[in-house]
Amino acid sequence: MIGLGLLVFAGAAHNLQFGQLDIRFYLLAIITVAGTSRLAVRIPGIGGRITVSDTLVYLTVLLYGGEAAIVVAALEGMTSSRRISRKPLTIFFNASVMAFSLMTAVSMVRLFFGRTVETPPHFLSGRLLGGLVVLSLIQYLINSWLISIDRSLKAGSPLLVTWKQHYLWPSLTYFAGAFAAGAVARLIGDFGFFPVFLTMPVIAIVYFTYRTYMNSVATAEEQAERAELSIEEKQRHISELEGVRKELQESREYFRHASLHDMLTGLPNRALLTDRLEQSINRARRHKGHLFAVLFLDLDRFKVINDSLGHAAGDELLVTIAKRLKDCLRASDTVARLGGDEFAIVLDDIEGTYAALHTAERLQIEVNRPVWLEGEEVVTTASIGIALNLPGYDNPESILRDADSAMYQAKQNGKARHELFDKSMHTRAVMLMKLETQLRRALARNEFFLCYQPIVSLDEGLIRGFEALIRWRHPEHGVLPPSEFISVAEEAGLSSNIGAWVLAEACNQMVKWRDRGLADCFVSVNLSGNHFKHSGLVRRVGQILEQTALDPGLLHLEITESVVMENAERACVTLNELRALGVHLSIDDFGTGYSSLSYLARFPINRLKIDRSFIGDMVTSDETLEVVRAIVTLAASLSIDVVAEGVETHEQKRLLQAMKVKYAQGFLFFQPLECQHVDELLASCEPLHLAERKTLPLVEIPYTQIQSAAVN
Repeated sequence: MIGLGLLVFAGAAHNLQFGQLDIRFYLLAIITVAGTSRLAVRIPGIGGRITVSDTLVYLTVLLYGGEAAIVVAALEGMTSSRRISRKPLTIFFNASVMAFSLMTAVSMVRLFFGRTVETPPHFLSGRLLGGLVVLSLIQYLINSWLISIDRSLKAGSPLLVTWKQHYLWPSLTYFAGAFAAGAVARLIGDFGFFPVFLTMPVIAIVYFTYRTYMNSVATAEEQAERAELSIEEKQRHISELEGVRKELQESREYFRHASLHDMLTGLPNRALLTDRLEQSINRARRHKGHLFAVLFLDLDRFKVINDSLGHAAGDELLVTIAKRLKDCLRASDTVARLGGDEFAIVLDDIEGTYAALHTAERLQIEVNRPVWLEGEEVVTTASIGIALNLPGYDNPESILRDADSAMYQAKQNGKARHELFDKSMHTRAVMLMKLETQLRRALARNEFFLCYQPIVSLDEGLIRGFEALIRWRHPEHGVLPPSEFISVAEEAGLSSNIGAWVLAEACNQMVKWRDRGLADCFVSVNLSGNHFKHSGLVRRVGQILEQTALDPGLLHLEITESVVMENAERACVTLNELRALGVHLSIDDFGTGYSSLSYLARFPINRLKIDRSFIGDMVTSDETLEVVRAIVTLAASLSIDVVAEGVETHEQKRLLQAMKVKYAQGFLFFQPLECQHVDELLASCEPLHLAERKTLPLVEIPYTQIQSAAVN
């Protein structure tokens, strides 16, 4: 466009007859180029305006011809563009569009009307008016469309939309400018050029007066618009305030409901349950004979379901169970979710204990119905504790606590059952809580110690290893075996710390005995369920082996069968990681859990320990003897050693030797011995040159003879 505009400008300048130009032309050109483009009259209502420069350009066409007007229009386009942009490209583009559009318009007028329009003096004839219409129309169309094309390309908007939005109404300004130019040309013809131009101050006064008027009109319109906007803004603000009020009301209702209900199941939460319990307690105070019961319900094996199928499936199970519980109860009863998989139920105004027990049975039946989760059929059970409002309950927490104790007793008695609270349960709960507190201090106070029960080789008659067994020297109750406190440690989350201490202590002790010549003996350490599932187990075992410099092959880790089979896939990964450290692995109490031969073949197991219950019964029960024989045969086929624990009679020993069982431990050989007694045992074998043989002879000492040297 710029190139085309330059050609048009050059052609017009070349064809311009400079000899025919007089001072009037230069005066007109200077006025047009220098400042008339600043003067514009706005047309009310349409947003358009009439510029004086357009009128003077058309006047130049009428007085001096198209070529002169093209030169003036191009120069005026440059000066007016400089006021809106400093970019040379924009300035030359706008000037080129002005020159090209005017050249085309002049050419079309000459084609249809000849040079009548360009020949003064001018009379307001139909031919002149027609020429002015064509001149202004052609220039408007070409000018507006070229500018629209440029603007739409830059903005990425449709061409027609751009033209209608920005350049439709300005067409009137072209026509008004053309007719104004015709009127001025007619006046010049009658009165001369200078007399007409002497009226410019008057025109300027009229212009500025009109402009001031229009500005005041615009200001009034703006104020009116602001007033309307203010009214609309206030109405909108009032509407927003009303909306905020409704939202606050809804939020208040939502948070009130949320504060008293469980988000997942929609059941009442502990806060609302406590309020309902207080109401029931108050009614029982006012009305003698008013009976109510609290049921504390906990789902069995929920963690297994949650871990295996995912938390979404676990949430779906909780929602399903919540609905079943609610459907089982009366409208006057309350079922609440306390958190996790724990629910509490208030049975208000019941006839007696039988009603609470009957409701517990119905709830267990409903909970036990299968649920489909993630395409799997899942069956769960519930353990329920029941507490009745016997005299002495004056607050909700007390009766909830007792119902919880009864539920815990149901768990201890085998799960999937219900238990009625009695005072002995509370006594035991208090004792366990006290025991847990004492357990937390036992490690720091060095109250734990280890005993070691020798493991003997039946075919060699030699001690081949020791099982490390923890004991607690309780400040009040004396020495306690692990059966008295390990389950409490498991529930309190202390078993991992205690297990790590046992592991480190046993390894350190074996290093001391190794330095005395007991190099071939291994130490066997039991891993509790929580310790085995601890994420840092493998790393901790590696650190202990590195710190103590114990040969990993002399450390045997025992894991009970039930713990391994609880999550066999995960257990398999952990066992392989432990085996990679070089330690040996044993399955403890084999045959008492949920055995799986397919997993047993996959596990990197070195040894099976037959539970003492089988060893004790195999002499009197042929069926038990065959079970033991099957276990031994299975282990032999898998190249796994067998350890028989709990051997107490010579007949048991004989049967085990006949089945080629390799290792045994029990009271027939040794009770668990404290370290100093093992040291005495080693000292008694000095003549056997332990440094050379690195083994100890089998010592058969009856239980009665070593009771003073053993710890129960």
